[in-house]
Amino acid sequence: MSPEVEDNTKDDIGLTQLEVGIPPEDEPEDGSARALVPVPGGGTAGGAEEGGGVLPPQSQDGTTVVVAAGPGTVAGSALPEVERETWTRQMDFIMSCVGFAVGLGNVWRFPYLCYKNGGGVFLIPYMLTVFIGGIPVFFLEIALGQFMKQGGVSAWNIAPLFKGLGLASMVIVFFCNTYYIMILVWALYFLLHSFSSPLPWATCGHPWNTPNCTQDFRRACYGRMGIGTGTGDQSTAFNGTPSPSSSSGLLLPSAAPVPFNLSAAQLLFNGTCSDVEGMRSPVIEFWERKVLRLSSGLDEPGDISFHMVLCLIATWVIVYFCIWKGVKSTGKVVYFTALFPYVVLVVLLAHGITLPGAWDGIVFYLKPDWSKLLEAQVWIDAGTQIFFSYAIGLGALTALGSYNRFHNNCYQDAFVLAFINSGTSFFAGFVVFSVLGFMAAEQGVDISKVAESGPGLAFIAYPKAVTLMPMAPVWAALFFFMLLVLGLDSQFVGVEGLITGIIDMLPPKSALGSVRREVVVAVCCFTCFLIDMSMVTEGGMYVFQLFDYYSASGITLLWQAFWECVVVAWVYGADRFMDDVARMIGYRPLPYMKWCWSYITPLVCVAVFLFHVVNYKRLTYNTAYTYPWWGEALGWCLALSSMLCIPVTVAYKLLRCKGSFRERWQHLTTPVWGRHHMEYLAPESEAKLLPPAGAKSSLHFESVI
Repeated sequence: MSPEVEDNTKDDIGLTQLEVGIPPEDEPEDGSARALVPVPGGGTAGGAEEGGGVLPPQSQDGTTVVVAAGPGTVAGSALPEVERETWTRQMDFIMSCVGFAVGLGNVWRFPYLCYKNGGGVFLIPYMLTVFIGGIPVFFLEIALGQFMKQGGVSAWNIAPLFKGLGLASMVIVFFCNTYYIMILVWALYFLLHSFSSPLPWATCGHPWNTPNCTQDFRRACYGRMGIGTGTGDQSTAFNGTPSPSSSSGLLLPSAAPVPFNLSAAQLLFNGTCSDVEGMRSPVIEFWERKVLRLSSGLDEPGDISFHMVLCLIATWVIVYFCIWKGVKSTGKVVYFTALFPYVVLVVLLAHGITLPGAWDGIVFYLKPDWSKLLEAQVWIDAGTQIFFSYAIGLGALTALGSYNRFHNNCYQDAFVLAFINSGTSFFAGFVVFSVLGFMAAEQGVDISKVAESGPGLAFIAYPKAVTLMPMAPVWAALFFFMLLVLGLDSQFVGVEGLITGIIDMLPPKSALGSVRREVVVAVCCFTCFLIDMSMVTEGGMYVFQLFDYYSASGITLLWQAFWECVVVAWVYGADRFMDDVARMIGYRPLPYMKWCWSYITPLVCVAVFLFHVVNYKRLTYNTAYTYPWWGEALGWCLALSSMLCIPVTVAYKLLRCKGSFRERWQHLTTPVWGRHHMEYLAPESEAKLLPPAGAKSSLHFESVI
């Protein structure tokens, strides 16, 4: 929003004057322009008991004058506000939120954290954080979008000085859209290679395999079995030829090759597991040498993978056609993308619990270790996981909420969606650990040796597990199709949040504002695609991890959530926002929401944020490659590009605005209401602006910042 006080003609009403409800200094005596009347408690923003804001003026014929988003000033007659699109059915909104918030992190991160942090004991700090951090901010973002009827940027017209919050969320979600799609590309690539028997990552002897590739030494090593007593003909263990009952090695580090002039018997009887770690599992070699074609570091990008480019194009085309027509089409697609993964999870669990060792894996997943509650890391992991899995701070939830009907019960929706999200995470743990238990039993190792999270679980551990199952191609195809669908709705809803924010900022009657939505979507998708080209090179994994570690890290999301709570609770007013919610749903939420926004959630965010900063570790890949200083500098630029949006925008607005600091603060923290607020706020205060006949006014569009 343009914060400066403009020099207007005596018949013009400046934007800043409209915001704070004061008349022009040179108002003529004949009353050609009159001041707006604020709603109850208006005039200043902030404070727990204040309310109000400023309503848009009306022309003589009753047409609402709209304060629209975008740079520039347009003089002339008042323009009617374009009616905002809404969901066809409210269930469309629920499914979209489920599809966006319930993603890959629920399947590949939460189960590992649960096992790592004391099994079932981890649910105590996790559920506590859900109620004091996850649900309050989740509800705040949805309610803000629904009340303001704007996307992630323009919704912060509720306190225009802090519109940088919206810009920060746009930067974060842009980065997320850019790198997250690479997971879908890898899943699609694995899916296409699942329609072959045997699976290409189940055996050695392929062009991408090295002489170190072996399939069954791991079980022999841990079992200390002799020749003729274990997994068959030991002479085939190292020559790349599959043995009928062989089991592959798993999760081996990329160690330097070791000489293979020892016999199999010498390795088994005289060697240790560490002595043979130069051997490579075929699934690891498929992942690193076939899929990633991994180079030696960030400074060696190498060639572009033609096959990966085709998968990338296909994925972006799917995303484009899922959202190009708006929420009407998105609401239809999301029914399949949100529900199908649950069907697959149930099928995988039904199959998983029938496998040998599955119940041992489930017990390992839930076995409580009460001593873990005394460790700070457990509580930090719980808080970080909540902000990740609930997709907080990205602006997409605000965009989705903006398409709700004004009187939709978003308070109830927030609790339902939160429990679906957390319930999915808990349920996925049974699926994951039943399979990991089976894999550990087959290899004769402890479950801790095969437990993984993130891409290591999706593209190494689980692909290895399906090679040990009957009808391996069927289970592989089902699993990777689930990953593709599970990530697809998170991707296209994230892009929808970005598109909504951009379109809401464009002046509706300008050249940019007249651009068709389909063109905006195409430009955004193509821009992300160009950046993604750096991730389909031989050094692409290093670029991907750089984006993942910095651009949407716990630090950036916690910073965002902290300021969202502070602005709503202390600048706009917690009680004031509770009243706004009551206008929408018919009753005030529980007081605990207000206390969370005001005190508890900001303190949680600060505590976890400081813990991350104090315990910061340099970025590495597979613990073997440490990123160079310039790579880390680039990563911090990604993180700060969103974090600095908030203080820089605040400073810019305050410096551009005229008057004392108190006047500037008052001007820039007074909300700018939309037309729909006339219906729901004005009747209580009888706030009106009826200019005399013949009066002229200027329509001032707010700038992007």
